[in-house]
Amino acid sequence: MVARILSCTISGLRAVPVYVELDLAGGLPALTVVGMGDTAVRESRERVLAALRNSGYELPPSRVTVNLAPADLKKTGSRFDLPIALGILAAMRAFSPVALDGYLVMGELSLTGEVTGREPSFPAALLARRAGLDGMILPREMAAEASLVDGFEVLPVGRLSEAAEFLRGNSSLEEVTPLTVREPDGPPDLAEVKEQEVPKRALEIAAGGGHNLLLVGPPGSGKTMLARRMPGILPPLTPDQSLEVTAIHSVAGLLSSAEGLITRPPFRSPHHTVSHIGLAGGGTRPRPGEVTLAHHGILFLDEMSEFRRSSLETLRQPMEDGRIVVTRASGSTTYPARFMLIGATNPCPCGFRGHPVRPCTCLPTAAARYRRRISGPLMDRIDLVVDVQPPDLAGISGGPGAESSQTVAERVETARGIQAERNLKGFPALNSLLTPAHLDDICPLTRGGRDLLREAAERLGLTARGYHRCLRVARTLADLEGKELPGLDHLSEAIQYRQALDGR
Repeated sequence: MVARILSCTISGLRAVPVYVELDLAGGLPALTVVGMGDTAVRESRERVLAALRNSGYELPPSRVTVNLAPADLKKTGSRFDLPIALGILAAMRAFSPVALDGYLVMGELSLTGEVTGREPSFPAALLARRAGLDGMILPREMAAEASLVDGFEVLPVGRLSEAAEFLRGNSSLEEVTPLTVREPDGPPDLAEVKEQEVPKRALEIAAGGGHNLLLVGPPGSGKTMLARRMPGILPPLTPDQSLEVTAIHSVAGLLSSAEGLITRPPFRSPHHTVSHIGLAGGGTRPRPGEVTLAHHGILFLDEMSEFRRSSLETLRQPMEDGRIVVTRASGSTTYPARFMLIGATNPCPCGFRGHPVRPCTCLPTAAARYRRRISGPLMDRIDLVVDVQPPDLAGISGGPGAESSQTVAERVETARGIQAERNLKGFPALNSLLTPAHLDDICPLTRGGRDLLREAAERLGLTARGYHRCLRVARTLADLEGKELPGLDHLSEAIQYRQALDGR
């Protein structure tokens, strides 16, 4: 006698289908679970038997074998308790096994028969929608998150007996009302930043093409204030990006179902004491790190030179590939990590090197050692390096009003619209992702442009990567002005932002 129920497990950021197959056969009464489950899965035997017994169901005097298929896929968590229990009841003919067709079932059982669980349900809901299922049966605590995905019924249950009576046809389950997407509170406005025209220009360029940015300046110059206003000039996430970012935060346990889908680019700002695993991801049960939580958004590293150098070096792969591979003894997991890096750092240990008033008290060797905390290969992956000086107090108190975030965001959206049109022709969606071959097609250089870049490469010691990053920034500058091709003025401005950190 066999029953088969659809459930799932989480692999990386995706919910993978898992079929819970049950067989009742003659022999000594026993419950055996096979199919490469972890400790939580193996312990489900005791929870399921106690929940059935305490819910008033007489256990069959049979040998029960549970197979979690496919057998070669590692299963984790306690979400298989409810489908195993319902499978046993279906095999006992407490209700027809076909009653479970079209449903994805997940949930943990307490010994008293309560259905509980706080595992991520958003990726499971995406799986249910892709599979064209009628609905999901899951714990009440997980229903609100699953309801963020429309197109099927989300049926919450509080006890095992409720689910069994529903499948028997004796009662109904109240469907969760889908949550409406709430517009999040807006970020601080760029209009609050007086003066600082060059850093604000760099923010606009970075937002326009998805470029990485480093702000260098003494304490109190406004580096953090500027960085925290970047989300206000970025366009909202596309529907596909919104689903992907929401799934990431669901798997990380950070999704607030009361706020609905994540529609704005995430802004992550880890402290400089963050561990390697906290930044890159990993752990015994791998979880996304900050680089993945910033996917399609911003990773802001305040006091960047204070981060462990080994942690900073982990950024090199995702900055190039847009993904990070977390390898453990149990296997490898690949997480997306396409983010904009914004760093803020002091120029030296005391912070006042280059300050117009306060003198620097650092020895030259100490200042050089401090600058080397950000390695050359990592600096080479940063498109824009900007010197941020303290603003004039007279300008702060009585200067003219600055442009609002909305005004700058309109120009950014126009530039990104131009890139989106090129994307339809096979080019990357952002200028920061253009390859050398793409640059040859949409950023051809005149003889004067080639001479200018060649001279800059010799004077600044640009690598091939730095050379192409100048071209990408120039392409963004042209897009912000609506120009078909970058000119010498765009190349000159792009080169200015390639200054080395130790060139101050």
